[in-house]
Amino acid sequence: MKYSYQEVIQYIQEEDVKFIRLAFCDVFGKQKNISIMPDELPRAFEFGIAIDASAITGFGDENHSDLFLHPDPDTLMPLPWRPEHGSVVRMYCTITYPNGEIFACDTRSILKKAIRDAEEKGYRFFFGAEQEFYLFYLDELGEPTNIPYDYASYMDIAPEDKGENIRREICLTLEQMGIYPESSHHEEGPGQNEIDFRYSDPLTAADNAMTFQTVVKTIARRNGLFADFTPKPLKDHPGNGFHINVSVNASDKEDHMDQIIAGILEKVSDMTVFFNPTENSYQRFGTNKAPLYISWSDENRSQLVRIPAAVEKYRRMELRSPDPTTNAYLAFALIIYACMEGMQKELTPPPATNINFYHADSDTLKKYPKLPETFKAACAAAKNSCFIKELIFIVINNLFFKGGGTT
Repeated sequence: MKYSYQEVIQYIQEEDVKFIRLAFCDVFGKQKNISIMPDELPRAFEFGIAIDASAITGFGDENHSDLFLHPDPDTLMPLPWRPEHGSVVRMYCTITYPNGEIFACDTRSILKKAIRDAEEKGYRFFFGAEQEFYLFYLDELGEPTNIPYDYASYMDIAPEDKGENIRREICLTLEQMGIYPESSHHEEGPGQNEIDFRYSDPLTAADNAMTFQTVVKTIARRNGLFADFTPKPLKDHPGNGFHINVSVNASDKEDHMDQIIAGILEKVSDMTVFFNPTENSYQRFGTNKAPLYISWSDENRSQLVRIPAAVEKYRRMELRSPDPTTNAYLAFALIIYACMEGMQKELTPPPATNINFYHADSDTLKKYPKLPETFKAACAAAKNSCFIKELIFIVINNLFFKGGGTT
Protein backbone atom coordinates (compact mmCIF):
# COMPACT_ATOMS: atom_id res chain seq x y z
CA MET A 1 0.00 0.00 0.00
CA LYS A 2 1.20 3.51 -0.85
CA TYR A 3 1.27 6.03 2.00
CA SER A 4 2.03 9.74 2.04
CA TYR A 5 4.04 11.27 4.88
CA GLN A 6 0.88 12.87 6.22
CA GLU A 7 -1.04 9.58 6.10
CA VAL A 8 1.68 7.89 8.13
CA ILE A 9 1.61 10.65 10.75
CA GLN A 10 -2.19 10.37 10.91
CA TYR A 11 -1.96 6.58 11.32
CA ILE A 12 0.55 6.99 14.17
CA GLN A 13 -1.85 9.30 15.99
CA GLU A 14 -5.02 7.27 15.41
CA GLU A 15 -3.51 3.87 16.28
CA ASP A 16 -1.80 4.99 19.51
CA VAL A 17 1.66 4.15 18.20
CA LYS A 18 4.33 4.89 20.80
CA PHE A 19 7.50 3.60 19.13
CA ILE A 20 8.63 3.78 15.51
CA ARG A 21 11.44 1.50 14.38
CA LEU A 22 13.53 2.82 11.51
CA ALA A 23 15.05 -0.30 9.95
CA PHE A 24 17.92 -0.85 7.52
CA CYS A 25 20.50 -3.55 6.92
CA ASP A 26 24.27 -3.64 6.76
CA VAL A 27 26.27 -4.83 3.76
CA PHE A 28 26.00 -8.43 4.88
CA GLY A 29 22.21 -8.31 5.17
CA LYS A 30 21.97 -8.11 8.95
CA GLN A 31 18.97 -6.01 9.91
CA LYS A 32 19.55 -2.99 12.17
CA ASN A 33 17.16 -0.44 13.59
CA ILE A 34 16.77 2.63 15.75
CA SER A 35 13.54 3.51 17.57
CA ILE A 36 12.15 7.01 17.67
CA MET A 37 9.17 8.54 19.44
CA PRO A 38 6.14 9.75 17.43
CA ASP A 39 7.00 13.43 17.95
CA GLU A 40 10.27 12.86 16.08
CA LEU A 41 8.62 11.47 12.94
CA PRO A 42 8.12 14.80 11.10
CA ARG A 43 11.83 15.52 11.59
CA ALA A 44 12.71 12.04 10.32
CA PHE A 45 10.71 12.60 7.15
CA GLU A 46 12.09 16.08 6.52
CA PHE A 47 15.73 15.78 7.55
CA GLY A 48 16.43 12.15 8.43
CA ILE A 49 17.71 10.62 11.67
CA ALA A 50 21.46 10.57 12.20
CA ILE A 51 23.31 7.34 13.03
CA ASP A 52 26.93 6.55 13.89
CA ALA A 53 28.14 4.75 10.76
CA SER A 54 31.53 3.95 12.28
CA ALA A 55 29.90 1.40 14.61
CA ILE A 56 28.55 -0.62 11.64
CA THR A 57 30.97 -2.79 9.67
CA GLY A 58 31.55 -1.33 6.23
CA PHE A 59 29.58 1.86 6.79
CA GLY A 60 32.42 4.23 7.62
CA ASP A 61 35.15 5.18 10.08
CA GLU A 62 35.39 7.69 12.89
CA ASN A 63 36.44 10.43 10.46
CA HIS A 64 33.30 10.04 8.33
CA SER A 65 30.79 8.62 10.76
CA ASP A 66 27.55 10.52 10.11
CA LEU A 67 24.82 8.96 7.98
CA PHE A 68 21.10 9.70 7.91
CA LEU A 69 18.08 7.38 7.82
CA HIS A 70 15.08 8.51 5.79
CA PRO A 71 11.98 6.36 6.41
CA ASP A 72 10.09 5.07 3.38
CA PRO A 73 6.37 5.65 4.15
CA ASP A 74 5.34 2.85 1.76
CA THR A 75 6.94 0.31 4.11
CA LEU A 76 4.87 1.25 7.17
CA MET A 77 4.08 -1.99 9.00
CA PRO A 78 2.74 -2.77 12.49
CA LEU A 79 4.58 -5.30 14.64
CA PRO A 80 1.72 -7.51 15.89
CA TRP A 81 3.71 -9.15 18.68
CA ARG A 82 4.12 -5.83 20.44
CA PRO A 83 1.45 -4.41 22.86
CA GLU A 84 -1.90 -3.34 21.40
CA HIS A 85 -1.85 -0.17 23.46
CA GLY A 86 1.27 1.82 22.86
CA SER A 87 1.94 -0.19 19.71
CA VAL A 88 5.09 -0.36 17.58
CA VAL A 89 5.49 0.09 13.83
CA ARG A 90 8.42 -0.32 11.48
CA MET A 91 9.56 1.42 8.30
CA TYR A 92 12.55 0.61 6.11
CA CYS A 93 14.86 3.49 5.34
CA THR A 94 16.99 5.01 2.63
CA ILE A 95 20.48 5.87 3.87
CA THR A 96 22.20 9.10 2.80
CA TYR A 97 25.37 11.05 3.40
CA PRO A 98 24.95 14.40 5.24
CA ASN A 99 24.81 16.20 1.87
CA GLY A 100 21.75 14.19 0.86
CA GLU A 101 23.43 11.85 -1.63
CA ILE A 102 22.51 8.16 -1.46
CA PHE A 103 24.99 6.21 0.67
CA ALA A 104 27.04 3.98 -1.65
CA CYS A 105 26.71 0.92 0.61
CA ASP A 106 22.92 1.20 1.00
CA THR A 107 22.07 -2.11 -0.63
CA ARG A 108 18.34 -1.36 -0.68
CA SER A 109 19.12 1.65 -2.86
CA ILE A 110 21.33 -0.54 -5.07
CA LEU A 111 18.30 -2.77 -5.70
CA LYS A 112 16.08 0.26 -6.40
CA LYS A 113 18.58 1.41 -9.04
CA ALA A 114 18.63 -2.06 -10.63
CA ILE A 115 14.81 -1.98 -10.87
CA ARG A 116 14.92 1.47 -12.51
CA ASP A 117 17.62 0.36 -14.96
CA ALA A 118 15.54 -2.67 -15.92
CA GLU A 119 12.36 -0.67 -16.39
CA GLU A 120 14.17 1.83 -18.62
CA LYS A 121 15.08 -1.08 -20.91
CA GLY A 122 11.55 -2.43 -20.91
CA TYR A 123 11.91 -5.23 -18.36
CA ARG A 124 9.68 -5.72 -15.34
CA PHE A 125 10.89 -8.36 -12.89
CA PHE A 126 9.00 -10.42 -10.34
CA PHE A 127 10.57 -12.39 -7.50
CA GLY A 128 9.35 -15.13 -5.21
CA ALA A 129 11.29 -16.44 -2.20
CA GLU A 130 11.45 -19.82 -0.48
CA GLN A 131 13.39 -19.77 2.80
CA GLU A 132 14.23 -22.79 4.94
CA PHE A 133 15.06 -22.73 8.65
CA TYR A 134 15.58 -25.10 11.55
CA LEU A 135 13.87 -24.97 14.95
CA PHE A 136 16.08 -25.95 17.90
CA TYR A 137 15.43 -26.20 21.63
CA LEU A 138 16.94 -23.68 24.06
CA ASP A 139 18.94 -24.76 27.10
CA GLU A 140 18.15 -23.81 30.71
CA LEU A 141 19.94 -20.47 30.24
CA GLY A 142 17.92 -19.63 27.15
CA GLU A 143 20.82 -20.28 24.77
CA PRO A 144 20.38 -22.25 21.50
CA THR A 145 21.20 -25.95 21.39
CA ASN A 146 21.62 -28.22 18.36
CA ILE A 147 18.71 -30.43 19.48
CA PRO A 148 15.98 -30.29 16.80
CA TYR A 149 12.42 -29.50 17.82
CA ASP A 150 11.23 -32.68 16.09
CA TYR A 151 12.45 -35.55 13.93
CA ALA A 152 9.80 -35.36 11.22
CA SER A 153 10.66 -35.46 7.52
CA TYR A 154 9.39 -33.91 4.30
CA MET A 155 5.74 -32.79 4.50
CA ASP A 156 4.99 -34.96 7.54
CA ILE A 157 2.00 -34.02 9.69
CA ALA A 158 1.39 -33.83 13.43
CA PRO A 159 2.20 -35.41 15.80
CA GLU A 160 5.54 -36.14 14.08
CA ASP A 161 5.63 -32.55 12.80
CA LYS A 162 5.80 -30.40 15.93
CA GLY A 163 6.41 -27.24 13.92
CA GLU A 164 2.90 -27.09 12.49
CA ASN A 165 1.58 -24.65 15.10
CA ILE A 166 4.72 -22.51 14.93
CA ARG A 167 4.41 -22.19 11.15
CA ARG A 168 0.72 -21.31 11.48
CA GLU A 169 1.52 -18.59 14.01
CA ILE A 170 4.24 -17.23 11.73
CA CYS A 171 1.91 -17.17 8.70
CA LEU A 172 -0.92 -15.49 10.61
CA THR A 173 1.47 -12.89 12.01
CA LEU A 174 2.78 -12.14 8.53
CA GLU A 175 -0.79 -11.73 7.26
CA GLN A 176 -1.45 -9.18 10.02
CA MET A 177 1.54 -7.29 8.63
CA GLY A 178 0.21 -7.35 5.08
CA ILE A 179 2.58 -10.10 3.90
CA TYR A 180 0.87 -13.13 2.39
CA PRO A 181 2.64 -16.51 2.44
CA GLU A 182 1.74 -18.97 -0.30
CA SER A 183 2.44 -22.25 1.50
CA SER A 184 4.30 -23.80 4.43
CA HIS A 185 5.47 -27.30 5.29
CA HIS A 186 7.99 -29.42 7.17
CA GLU A 187 11.20 -29.91 5.20
CA GLU A 188 13.51 -32.95 4.98
CA GLY A 189 15.75 -32.17 7.94
CA PRO A 190 14.80 -32.78 11.61
CA GLY A 191 13.15 -29.61 12.86
CA GLN A 192 13.49 -28.03 9.41
CA ASN A 193 10.69 -25.90 7.95
CA GLU A 194 9.93 -23.90 4.82
CA ILE A 195 7.53 -21.04 4.11
CA ASP A 196 7.05 -19.77 0.54
CA PHE A 197 5.83 -16.37 -0.63
CA ARG A 198 3.72 -15.07 -3.47
CA TYR A 199 5.40 -13.27 -6.33
CA SER A 200 5.91 -9.53 -5.99
CA ASP A 201 8.11 -6.77 -7.32
CA PRO A 202 11.80 -7.17 -6.37
CA LEU A 203 11.88 -4.44 -3.70
CA THR A 204 8.78 -5.73 -1.91
CA ALA A 205 10.12 -9.29 -2.14
CA ALA A 206 13.43 -8.25 -0.58
CA ASP A 207 11.72 -6.23 2.17
CA ASN A 208 9.50 -9.22 2.91
CA ALA A 209 12.48 -11.58 3.02
CA MET A 210 14.11 -9.37 5.65
CA THR A 211 10.85 -9.09 7.62
CA PHE A 212 10.29 -12.84 7.40
CA GLN A 213 13.49 -13.73 9.23
CA THR A 214 12.69 -11.25 12.01
CA VAL A 215 9.17 -12.64 12.42
CA VAL A 216 10.33 -16.28 12.44
CA LYS A 217 13.03 -15.62 15.05
CA THR A 218 10.60 -13.63 17.22
CA ILE A 219 7.80 -16.23 17.09
CA ALA A 220 10.26 -19.06 17.72
CA ARG A 221 11.69 -17.30 20.78
CA ARG A 222 8.18 -16.65 22.14
CA ASN A 223 7.63 -20.39 21.95
CA GLY A 224 10.88 -21.22 23.73
CA LEU A 225 12.74 -22.16 20.54
CA PHE A 226 15.58 -20.88 18.39
CA ALA A 227 15.14 -20.37 14.63
CA ASP A 228 18.38 -21.09 12.78
CA PHE A 229 18.83 -19.74 9.23
CA THR A 230 22.49 -20.69 8.87
CA PRO A 231 23.32 -22.60 5.67
CA LYS A 232 24.38 -25.88 7.32
CA PRO A 233 23.22 -26.11 10.96
CA LEU A 234 23.63 -29.90 11.18
CA LYS A 235 26.53 -31.63 9.43
CA ASP A 236 24.71 -34.78 8.35
CA HIS A 237 21.36 -33.23 7.42
CA PRO A 238 20.07 -30.90 4.69
CA GLY A 239 21.18 -27.29 4.75
CA ASN A 240 18.98 -24.21 4.57
CA GLY A 241 18.37 -22.77 1.13
CA PHE A 242 16.99 -19.44 -0.02
CA HIS A 243 15.55 -20.47 -3.39
CA ILE A 244 14.86 -17.44 -5.57
CA ASN A 245 12.18 -17.61 -8.27
CA VAL A 246 12.41 -15.07 -11.07
CA SER A 247 10.18 -14.14 -13.97
CA VAL A 248 10.25 -11.14 -16.30
CA ASN A 249 7.69 -9.30 -18.39
CA ALA A 250 9.38 -7.64 -21.35
CA SER A 251 7.94 -4.76 -23.35
CA ASP A 252 8.48 -6.75 -26.58
CA LYS A 253 6.12 -9.47 -25.21
CA GLU A 254 8.69 -12.17 -26.05
CA ASP A 255 9.58 -15.15 -23.85
CA HIS A 256 13.16 -14.50 -22.69
CA MET A 257 13.47 -17.49 -20.36
CA ASP A 258 16.40 -19.07 -22.24
CA GLN A 259 18.27 -15.78 -22.22
CA ILE A 260 17.83 -15.11 -18.51
CA ILE A 261 18.96 -18.67 -17.75
CA ALA A 262 22.03 -18.07 -19.89
CA GLY A 263 22.76 -14.78 -18.13
CA ILE A 264 22.54 -16.39 -14.69
CA LEU A 265 24.72 -19.36 -15.64
CA GLU A 266 27.36 -17.11 -17.17
CA LYS A 267 27.63 -14.83 -14.10
CA VAL A 268 26.78 -17.17 -11.22
CA SER A 269 30.37 -17.87 -10.17
CA ASP A 270 31.04 -14.13 -10.00
CA MET A 271 27.94 -13.61 -7.85
CA THR A 272 28.35 -16.60 -5.53
CA VAL A 273 30.18 -14.78 -2.71
CA PHE A 274 27.16 -12.47 -2.40
CA PHE A 275 24.65 -15.35 -2.54
CA ASN A 276 26.69 -17.41 -0.08
CA PRO A 277 28.62 -14.96 2.13
CA THR A 278 29.80 -17.26 4.94
CA GLU A 279 32.31 -20.06 5.36
CA ASN A 280 29.43 -22.27 6.48
CA SER A 281 27.68 -21.67 3.13
CA TYR A 282 30.13 -23.89 1.28
CA GLN A 283 29.51 -26.88 3.53
CA ARG A 284 26.00 -27.00 2.04
CA PHE A 285 26.97 -27.24 -1.65
CA GLY A 286 26.65 -30.63 -3.30
CA THR A 287 24.72 -32.30 -0.47
CA ASN A 288 21.02 -33.02 0.12
CA LYS A 289 19.77 -31.34 -3.08
CA ALA A 290 21.96 -28.24 -2.70
CA PRO A 291 23.60 -27.61 -6.10
CA LEU A 292 27.31 -27.66 -6.85
CA TYR A 293 27.47 -27.87 -10.64
CA ILE A 294 26.61 -25.03 -13.03
CA SER A 295 23.74 -26.45 -15.05
CA TRP A 296 20.02 -26.17 -15.64
CA SER A 297 17.05 -28.37 -16.38
CA ASP A 298 13.27 -28.58 -16.39
CA GLU A 299 12.03 -29.68 -12.97
CA ASN A 300 15.24 -31.56 -11.96
CA ARG A 301 16.04 -30.49 -8.38
CA SER A 302 19.68 -31.54 -8.55
CA GLN A 303 20.41 -28.62 -10.90
CA LEU A 304 21.56 -25.10 -10.07
CA VAL A 305 18.73 -23.60 -12.13
CA ARG A 306 15.47 -25.37 -12.76
CA ILE A 307 12.26 -24.45 -14.55
CA PRO A 308 9.36 -25.63 -12.35
CA ALA A 309 6.35 -27.22 -14.01
CA ALA A 310 4.17 -24.15 -14.52
CA VAL A 311 2.50 -22.40 -17.43
CA GLU A 312 1.80 -18.90 -18.71
CA LYS A 313 2.15 -16.22 -16.03
CA TYR A 314 3.45 -18.78 -13.50
CA ARG A 315 6.41 -19.76 -15.71
CA ARG A 316 9.59 -18.92 -13.85
CA MET A 317 13.22 -19.73 -13.22
CA GLU A 318 14.34 -21.03 -9.83
CA LEU A 319 17.91 -20.36 -8.65
CA ARG A 320 18.77 -22.89 -5.94
CA SER A 321 22.27 -21.96 -4.74
CA PRO A 322 21.64 -18.91 -2.45
CA ASP A 323 21.20 -19.44 1.28
CA PRO A 324 19.42 -17.34 3.94
CA THR A 325 22.60 -15.51 5.00
CA THR A 326 22.56 -13.59 1.71
CA ASN A 327 21.70 -9.91 1.61
CA ALA A 328 18.43 -10.14 -0.34
CA TYR A 329 18.74 -6.60 -1.72
CA LEU A 330 22.20 -7.26 -3.12
CA ALA A 331 21.30 -10.74 -4.40
CA PHE A 332 18.17 -9.56 -6.20
CA ALA A 333 20.02 -6.62 -7.78
CA LEU A 334 22.76 -8.88 -9.13
CA ILE A 335 20.21 -11.35 -10.49
CA ILE A 336 18.40 -8.53 -12.33
CA TYR A 337 21.63 -7.34 -13.95
CA ALA A 338 22.70 -10.89 -14.90
CA CYS A 339 19.30 -11.56 -16.46
CA MET A 340 19.40 -8.25 -18.35
CA GLU A 341 22.83 -9.08 -19.73
CA GLY A 342 21.49 -12.39 -20.97
CA MET A 343 18.57 -10.67 -22.71
CA GLN A 344 20.50 -7.75 -24.16
CA LYS A 345 23.29 -9.95 -25.52
CA GLU A 346 20.78 -12.63 -26.59
CA LEU A 347 22.81 -15.30 -24.87
CA THR A 348 22.01 -18.97 -25.42
CA PRO A 349 22.15 -21.42 -22.50
CA PRO A 350 23.94 -24.76 -22.78
CA PRO A 351 21.73 -27.80 -23.39
CA ALA A 352 19.53 -28.78 -20.46
CA THR A 353 21.07 -31.36 -18.13
CA ASN A 354 18.62 -34.10 -17.30
CA ILE A 355 20.86 -36.32 -15.21
CA ASN A 356 20.71 -36.68 -11.43
CA PHE A 357 23.99 -35.25 -10.14
CA TYR A 358 23.61 -37.05 -6.83
CA HIS A 359 23.90 -40.43 -8.56
CA ALA A 360 26.13 -39.56 -11.52
CA ASP A 361 29.54 -41.20 -11.95
CA SER A 362 32.81 -39.24 -11.78
CA ASP A 363 33.37 -39.27 -15.56
CA THR A 364 29.99 -37.61 -16.10
CA LEU A 365 30.56 -35.02 -13.38
CA LYS A 366 33.89 -33.95 -14.90
CA LYS A 367 32.01 -32.53 -17.87
CA TYR A 368 30.35 -29.81 -15.82
CA PRO A 369 31.87 -26.66 -14.26
CA LYS A 370 31.42 -26.19 -10.51
CA LEU A 371 30.43 -23.29 -8.34
CA PRO A 372 33.25 -21.94 -6.16
CA GLU A 373 33.73 -24.55 -3.44
CA THR A 374 35.15 -22.27 -0.72
CA PHE A 375 34.54 -18.75 0.51
CA LYS A 376 38.07 -17.84 -0.60
CA ALA A 377 37.47 -19.12 -4.12
CA ALA A 378 34.16 -17.24 -4.32
CA CYS A 379 35.90 -14.01 -3.27
CA ALA A 380 38.54 -14.50 -5.95
CA ALA A 381 35.89 -15.04 -8.63
CA ALA A 382 34.12 -11.80 -7.68
CA LYS A 383 37.35 -9.83 -7.37
CA ASN A 384 38.36 -10.74 -10.92
CA SER A 385 34.92 -10.07 -12.41
CA CYS A 386 34.37 -7.00 -14.57
CA PHE A 387 30.62 -7.60 -14.17
CA ILE A 388 30.87 -7.23 -10.38
CA LYS A 389 33.26 -4.27 -10.53
CA GLU A 390 30.82 -2.35 -12.72
CA LEU A 391 27.86 -2.90 -10.41
CA ILE A 392 29.00 -3.18 -6.81
CA PHE A 393 30.63 -0.31 -4.97
CA ILE A 394 34.30 -1.08 -4.27
CA VAL A 395 33.92 -0.78 -0.49
CA ILE A 396 31.36 -3.62 -0.56
CA ASN A 397 33.76 -5.71 -2.62
CA ASN A 398 36.62 -5.04 -0.24
CA LEU A 399 34.57 -6.13 2.77
CA PHE A 400 33.92 -9.52 1.23
CA PHE A 401 37.46 -9.91 -0.11
CA LYS A 402 38.89 -9.30 3.35
CA GLY A 403 36.94 -12.34 4.52
CA GLY A 404 34.18 -10.09 5.84
CA GLY A 405 31.03 -12.16 5.88
CA THR A 406 30.24 -14.19 8.92
CA THR A 407 31.34 -17.60 9.95
